[in-house]
Amino acid sequence: MIFYLKGSVGYQISAVGTWCENSRGEMVGSADTYFRHIMTGQRCESVWVCLSGWSKSDEKTTEQWETLCQRIEEYGNLEETICTEESIGV
Repeated sequence: MIFYLKGSVGYQISAVGTWCENSRGEMVGSADTYFRHIMTGQRCESVWVCLSGWSKSDEKTTEQWETLCQRIEEYGNLEETICTEESIGV
């Protein structure tokens, strides 16, 4: 799924949720959720780690990425959203 910054859809962070289901299609156990690094695509346990190793001299760009991370971090029902939505603006 994709989180994007409302008003600036070019700022996007991917999140992944995987889980096991029983024969009735019900989730068994807890979901494994994580984010993808914005440059490398590597697994990140925290949304802030998605920016690790990345820098931009443009202050506005940096502010937009930080705003997106902050809004994702504050978003309610994050695990459920990652497992059920395709994209969401924050």
